[in-house]
Amino acid sequence: MTHDTLWLAVYEDLTAALPAHAINTWFEPISPVALSDEEFVLEVPNQFFFEWIESHYKQNLDRAIAKKINPAPKFRFIISAEKIEVTAGSSEIPIEKKPSNKLKPLLNKSYSFETFIEGSNNQFAKNAAMSVARSPGSTAFNPLIVYGGVGLGKTHLIHAIGNQIITENPNANVVLVTSERFTLDFVNSLRKNRTVEFAKQYRKSDVLLIDDIQFFRGKEQTQEQFFHTFNELLQSGKQVVLTADRYPTEMQGLQDRLLSRFQSGLSVDVQPPSFEIRVAILMEKAEQNGVALPYDIIEFIATHIKNNVRDLEGTIIRILARSSLMNQEIDFNLVKEVVKERVGKSITADLTIEDVVRKVSGASNIPEKEIVGKSRKMEIAEARQISMYLCRKIIGTSLKNIGVYFGGRDHTTVMHAVKTIQLKQESNNRVGKIITNITQELSFTLA
Repeated sequence: MTHDTLWLAVYEDLTAALPAHAINTWFEPISPVALSDEEFVLEVPNQFFFEWIESHYKQNLDRAIAKKINPAPKFRFIISAEKIEVTAGSSEIPIEKKPSNKLKPLLNKSYSFETFIEGSNNQFAKNAAMSVARSPGSTAFNPLIVYGGVGLGKTHLIHAIGNQIITENPNANVVLVTSERFTLDFVNSLRKNRTVEFAKQYRKSDVLLIDDIQFFRGKEQTQEQFFHTFNELLQSGKQVVLTADRYPTEMQGLQDRLLSRFQSGLSVDVQPPSFEIRVAILMEKAEQNGVALPYDIIEFIATHIKNNVRDLEGTIIRILARSSLMNQEIDFNLVKEVVKERVGKSITADLTIEDVVRKVSGASNIPEKEIVGKSRKMEIAEARQISMYLCRKIIGTSLKNIGVYFGGRDHTTVMHAVKTIQLKQESNNRVGKIITNITQELSFTLA
């Protein structure tokens, strides 16, 4: 086994065991250098990396190496410009490592435009990102700022930009870092009196991609350094892409001149995915993980997990893990338990009238717009009454709000609908079955 193949295996093991932000920040920049019977030599960018990994991830690294080679060699870090000597038994030739003026892009290869599921909630952002990737520095979208809540695809887009640029131009100097990594590099440069080298590394970028710039808030010196880097890149016709958790001018703690520069480009937002997009994401993630989930289970997850893509992905992984570790088949009960764990006991609190109407529409084969419309046809009126009843029973919506949603009807109309369906549920098997099935699918009141 060579040092490269061992590191690849160790890296995969660490990726499965540690959060993505830890991998991207602390392990992606590591390079394997040499392997002997007694030691595994790894190169890190600076002393700060060495100290951080030693204090936070030493046991993880020891365990990962021990899984892949027996007897396990001890790992040893060298810093970029150190000369290394390896002990007897090594197949590697001792080398002198020269410091590089080019930062390694911390790109996740699985994040591409092809794997990004597009919908009305993110279409504009994706199109802007693709435009920048095709012509970095040559569009009016400079800087491009993608903003939105947690887990909505901002990081995916910024990585996709970097991946496409490198695919089309392998010689492009693409730098992608988190705001935390930028800050750590700057702090380390202060410690080592190497701020000039730090500035040169970042300012030689053809494309600079920085994730989560909101974490620059309150860091005055870091903002000062970033401001000058940002200015120089833009004046040189280089591309800058940033992500943030909100529209830049709404962020407190950033310098006014930075916010002013941000407004010279384009800011695009990503919104929470619609129900249809959530279904598409779940189907894609299930397929990627090699599991075939029935549509009713996917629809159930999409109904309850609404906030972001990361939660949807995490739910699929947790379902697979629970099935594997507990030796259980993936069925409705297992999925319900997983979803309940993720959203809490008040499962119905996040349901909406739209969710109820969608379910009734599917069960009755009557379009949603007909159910909330004014038609008095018997089958449509019945579906409307069932929807009103379920809104009242499952999510506890007020009579007034139900009436407003269903075409501005009076609360007494809603009361009549609720009473009518209560009677039908007992006397009409078909209606009773519809209500039982929908209640089971939308809530956890039934096993």
